[in-house]
Amino acid sequence: MIPGWEATLLKSLNKINYSRLFALMLLVLVIVLRLFDPAPLETLRLKTFDLYQIALVPKPVPEQVIIVDVDEKSLNELGQWPWPRPILARIIEKLSQNGAIAVGLDMLFPEHDRTSPAKIAEAVEAYDKETAARLRAMKSNDEVFADAMAGTRVVLGQSGFHKELTQWHAGELKRSAIALLGPDPSPFLDSYPGMVRNVPELEAKAKGRGMVSIRPETDGIIRKMPLVMMAQDAILPSLGLELLRVATGQSTVLIRSDAAGVSSLALAGVAMPTDRNAKAWLHFRPHNQEIFVSASDLLADRVGTSIFKGKIILLGASATGLFDLKATPVEAAMPGVEAHAQLINAILSQALLQRPAWADGLEISLALLIGLVLIAVLPRFGAIITIIAGGVVAACVVSVSWWAFTSKSLIFDYAFPLMASLAVTGVMVTLGYLQEEIDRRRIRTAFGQYLSKDMVEQLTEDPDKLILGGETKEMTILFSDVRGFTTISEKFKSNPQGLTMLINSLLTPLSEAVVSHGGTIDKYMGDNIMAFWNAPLVDDQHAFNACLASLNMTERLRLLNEERVAAGDEALDIGVGINTGECVVGNMGSDFRFDYTVLGDAVNLGARLEGQTKSYGTKIIIGRLTANAVEGRLAALLIDRVRVKGKNEPEDIYALLGNEEMAASSSFQNLSTLHKTMLDAYFKQRWKEVSTIAAKCHDLAKEFDFAEFYEIYTSRAKEFAANPPDKDWDGVNDILVK
Repeated sequence: MIPGWEATLLKSLNKINYSRLFALMLLVLVIVLRLFDPAPLETLRLKTFDLYQIALVPKPVPEQVIIVDVDEKSLNELGQWPWPRPILARIIEKLSQNGAIAVGLDMLFPEHDRTSPAKIAEAVEAYDKETAARLRAMKSNDEVFADAMAGTRVVLGQSGFHKELTQWHAGELKRSAIALLGPDPSPFLDSYPGMVRNVPELEAKAKGRGMVSIRPETDGIIRKMPLVMMAQDAILPSLGLELLRVATGQSTVLIRSDAAGVSSLALAGVAMPTDRNAKAWLHFRPHNQEIFVSASDLLADRVGTSIFKGKIILLGASATGLFDLKATPVEAAMPGVEAHAQLINAILSQALLQRPAWADGLEISLALLIGLVLIAVLPRFGAIITIIAGGVVAACVVSVSWWAFTSKSLIFDYAFPLMASLAVTGVMVTLGYLQEEIDRRRIRTAFGQYLSKDMVEQLTEDPDKLILGGETKEMTILFSDVRGFTTISEKFKSNPQGLTMLINSLLTPLSEAVVSHGGTIDKYMGDNIMAFWNAPLVDDQHAFNACLASLNMTERLRLLNEERVAAGDEALDIGVGINTGECVVGNMGSDFRFDYTVLGDAVNLGARLEGQTKSYGTKIIIGRLTANAVEGRLAALLIDRVRVKGKNEPEDIYALLGNEEMAASSSFQNLSTLHKTMLDAYFKQRWKEVSTIAAKCHDLAKEFDFAEFYEIYTSRAKEFAANPPDKDWDGVNDILVK
């Protein structure tokens, strides 16, 4: 017989389904544990993020940062650190001469240079007063360094200090303009009571000042980089962010925050997602020695000067004795200056990882949901099914987290929902086996007396004023528009959601084409896209890249149309206009709201060129300066000489037909030769010759989907033959006056 107390317990447990009760209690315990988030649980979560970084090497992006390195070689050649500041002045001057956009100093200069002439004069005065007097008359090393800084865009490093600190030379704290959108984010930022600053001579000549302080996680590993932080009761930018601000010529950094903390920062119209503490998650790359240039090699002219042109420069140290080494998820010891470089590259390539403020709530909710579903469903099945189901749930959680990381750059903690689901599954399997064992014991006890043993045996406050302004520079502007969109939209009068889906399906691939070729999308105007190149970052190939983007847009549209036609929908068509010229680019608008956009005659002409694509029987029309920039590289043909409204000078416009391969093909070369002959005859008013050559071009152009254009010139030739133009006719078409 079963002992009385055990029989009573079994009877009670069977009545209340004890496996579900224990699993529910464990689930509640796990959720409460996550709410308190003790250090071991936080470390486990961070280690799971490290696994992703180790498993997935980031996609290669153009390196925008070069590090001038105070390495062991430099110390051997130039002497121990710190070096006399005239040496640093020479480094700054060489970088400026070699075309560096801006230079950031990942080092501090809190004291005056002890090797300045005046300091040496104190030591020699007792022996040689005349020499001492000459030394005192010389500039200090700090002044020499400051003069060099004045000639380029230099950002000085500053550091937070763990307690209040007042330096003997500290004056009024200089800081960059930071605008706040939302409540005061100060309570959420890394905060330092004190601050180590640089000597006044240097701060006076610097274009910016950025904080170099980085707080690692509890395990000593750096996974996030602060973009802004608090020091001496002021919100200050990090070195990387300040360097980008100075390099792009911006005046203001925008911080967006809400009750949960900081959500993102914005600079030059580019959003930078952060955690609630204004820290950016980085997908760290392994140490890249290729971006390091030894300071001694720079000073000795042993490196090519072209590597610095158009780049952002960081001056830092990797020498072991200088103790600026950091641990990252992929490197046990990486030079700290490289962490700043990786942050800048990630921002420029828009490759920052994101862990939204609501991620914690989602993970807790997911763990609770999975746990409750498992508690409700699993007792119905045996232990094997329970284990398989738990494994499937775990695989789904990990898969979704991995997909979010690889496809959307989102960081979600799979470990906690997985731990919750495994805990619930484990307790239910354990209790299931325990139940079976109790049942066996009961059977053995009940029938052991009658049968043989062989037969008796399962988850702000205080915003600064925003400043408007811009700069003039040569840029390339692109406009694209859907042809016949009004007619298309008429078909969706009763289905606005369908029209929205159509526009989204079209604009997404076209926008990807722009962004993948280095363009900045200015705005969407219904079905129209406006984009530009060469801002906010310099692009020496802006016209060429814009043309490649337009060709890629037409190719992506072709693929989209194949899917639409296969689904029984009509194909879509677009026109693209591209123009290059002087523009004003920057923050435009009012004190209440502004956009980072571009203005100028070149912009207006780009929009008009897009509007004329259908009139000329082609998909892409480019202006003269754009065509000059891609001449011989892409397949482009002069199609007309037009006069823009408001201007007397005519403008040559071109049809862009294809890429480098097409431009080099014999068929295009043949067409180009005949095409030039036809236009020469046209401008010389040989109308019969125009018609004859146009007919030949028409046949050759079918290969390039450009035959319709020659029908236009055939029609013009016939009309001019019947009604000759005036004697002062200059071949200019005034169609763009409209």
